[in-house]
Amino acid sequence: MSAAATGDRSAEAEVPQGIRRWGGYIALVIVFAIACGFLSWWQWSRNAERIAENHLIAINWDRPAAPLGELLPARDSWRHDLEWREVVMTGTYLVDEQLLVRNRVRNSNPGFEVLVPLRLADGRIFVVDRGWLPIPPDANLPTAPAPPRGEVTVVARLQQGEPDLPGRTSPRGQIASIDLGTIDRQVGGDAYTGAYGTMTSEDPATATRPIIEPKPVADPGPFLSYAIQWIVFGILAFVGLFWAYRREKRLSGMTREQRETLERGARRSSDADYEDAVLDAERVE
Repeated sequence: MSAAATGDRSAEAEVPQGIRRWGGYIALVIVFAIACGFLSWWQWSRNAERIAENHLIAINWDRPAAPLGELLPARDSWRHDLEWREVVMTGTYLVDEQLLVRNRVRNSNPGFEVLVPLRLADGRIFVVDRGWLPIPPDANLPTAPAPPRGEVTVVARLQQGEPDLPGRTSPRGQIASIDLGTIDRQVGGDAYTGAYGTMTSEDPATATRPIIEPKPVADPGPFLSYAIQWIVFGILAFVGLFWAYRREKRLSGMTREQRETLERGARRSSDADYEDAVLDAERVE
């Protein structure tokens, strides 16, 4: 068998191997690009949600207060477009049923939200978040200012109730989340379970009270930039694959002498960089 025939068969065997290798590279890049696409879509959806939330705050924040029964006709009533709407109601605080919501952070400071159920004239109970209290430096539990006794008119912003946190236990007088179902059972029923309110004002007002919920900052967040970054990463994967293919093709077209010359030039460049670094270090010393 001649050497030429042996070389032809070797070349034929190498072609399928190269195709399989580059086919694997292409499949890997495609999977990576698809993953980048999904991550970009997820960030786009979060950006859309943030824009919608900021728009809802802008619309509802300055709208005039409406009677509670007008916006929430039933105890379990709730619509997302009601968030941040002000409602006005008159009733009597159930001071003995006050609850502190644990692990509430504002401006990186831990604290508690102060919940006080308000019994309305029709007998139903609406949960009012009177504000936030920081944890005092010399104690584990803050002392909440007492709410006004007797009949009081409260203006509050509607918020959806929070889910129960399984496995979380709390001491008496505390609660892990604003789970309105749990509060309803605690006060004996007749409490609103679809929404609660963060207090804006109360009349008569007390001399001291917890810190009022501030207006949320209309921050679009980083989601749009993250979405664009994931798209760029997916494109760069194809650019890198194309560059690697072109480089391998260019090297395969060179003779052995040309490749050895190129490698020697790269080594000389690396050696020169190393020598320059050593000389720079000696100058510093």
